[in-house]
Amino acid sequence: MRRSQGIGFIYLSLLAALLLTVIPVPFQFNLFRPDWVLLVLIYWILALPRRVNIGTAFLMGLLTDVLVGTVLGVNALAFSVVAFVVAVNHLKIRNFAVIQQSVLIGLMLALYQLLLFWLSHFLTGVYFRPGYLWPVLIGMIVWPWLFWLLRRYRRQLKIQ
Repeated sequence: MRRSQGIGFIYLSLLAALLLTVIPVPFQFNLFRPDWVLLVLIYWILALPRRVNIGTAFLMGLLTDVLVGTVLGVNALAFSVVAFVVAVNHLKIRNFAVIQQSVLIGLMLALYQLLLFWLSHFLTGVYFRPGYLWPVLIGMIVWPWLFWLLRRYRRQLKIQ
């Protein structure tokens, strides 16, 4: 497979994650929506850290800010910090079983939510609610299936 085709599939999966982030869902379920873009970013950083990196995370964060309508740069900074932590530890995280990875991904999602809350609190005066942690739990549950799905397509398309 040519290099451009591999990059194309990576960006297609990130675009699908952006669409899943902004697709309309009933108000009751919006609280339980996982952070799709961050989950897909984490997968690609773990799988191909030289192709998907902090710069990609920053760009996807800016796109998420624009699409969701938050203060510009909040998601970009939070995505970049989480991407840095994952990129630095990618060799360790890849050696864990998928269920153990799920717990670590939950910690990364909790870090993301903490950074998002902290920045939003100082910029707009938002106060903490326990409901902010639902995407962390749902992301931990979704991780094994997302990991296996993306790994299957990465191996099938021979993306390296």
